[in-house]
Amino acid sequence: MGGRNQTQVVEFVFLGFSGIPNSHIYLFLPFLAIYLVTVLGNLMIFTLIQLDPSLQSPMYYFLSHLSCLDICISSVTVPKILVNFLYQRQTITYNQCLAQMFFLMSFTGTEAELLAVMAYDRYAAICKPLHYSHLMNTKVCTILAFATWVWGFLNAALHTALSSKVHFCGVNQIHHIFCDIPPLMKISCNDVHMNQLATHITSLFMGVAPFLFTILSYIFILSSVLKIHSTTGKRKAFSTCASHLTVVIIYFGNGFLNYSQPGAGYSLETDTLISTMYCIITPMLNPLIYSLRNKEVKGALKKVLESQRKVYTGSHKQ
Repeated sequence: MGGRNQTQVVEFVFLGFSGIPNSHIYLFLPFLAIYLVTVLGNLMIFTLIQLDPSLQSPMYYFLSHLSCLDICISSVTVPKILVNFLYQRQTITYNQCLAQMFFLMSFTGTEAELLAVMAYDRYAAICKPLHYSHLMNTKVCTILAFATWVWGFLNAALHTALSSKVHFCGVNQIHHIFCDIPPLMKISCNDVHMNQLATHITSLFMGVAPFLFTILSYIFILSSVLKIHSTTGKRKAFSTCASHLTVVIIYFGNGFLNYSQPGAGYSLETDTLISTMYCIITPMLNPLIYSLRNKEVKGALKKVLESQRKVYTGSHKQ
């Protein structure tokens, strides 16, 4: 972060909400509600997986990591937005901007890799059921989860290091609602060819490759499911993949919209909406998707609520 000595800019101003008059009045409560739902929903999923013996499988092990990532992604962006609403100043310091970009890229990159790993887990469970316990044993799951986190942080460290060398020459207005590579590169005043090249190369590994791997996994899964003669068997196989596939479509769809903008860019309002969907709404939807579409998660939640009700009833009887 030594780049601060090389630029006249000490803070940035976000323009993402500039088109909404009195945005601090109308948006504070909705953003606060979204953040609370995100944290509580993902925390519920994580806690259920840790407590319920029926959820001790590779699929739910990776889901617990996904829940942690969703909490982290939301916590990197939303609290700062809420603070800015309270103080009615859409600003962030230079160092805070680099830190926000680092952690946001770390967590979003890790989530993309994790979704690909979860797709492989479903492939192994459906296409290689006899070898599943060997392919996805505890050691393998731990290594895969650890690798996704390390890969995400290494990618973010590279981009943050390159961004710290960028000069802004006094221009500090970011057409965005949080710090990210594309909006920062747009206001730079020196050559950012190396930054753009690194972004294009790493996007192949952090976005395109996981997406294509996930699609390929589901092609094999679909091929195997269609060979199942039992209607019940087909329905069960599809149900185990439905939640994950829904999350994949939402995450990668919003991700590609956020980072694959046309040369002229979207309007500020459209860009703000896409960014909000990608980093704020998506983490909130994931626990809702898994809890509403997954019978095992709903069953575990029901057992926890019933046990709490019995404890509450018993304490009152005494």
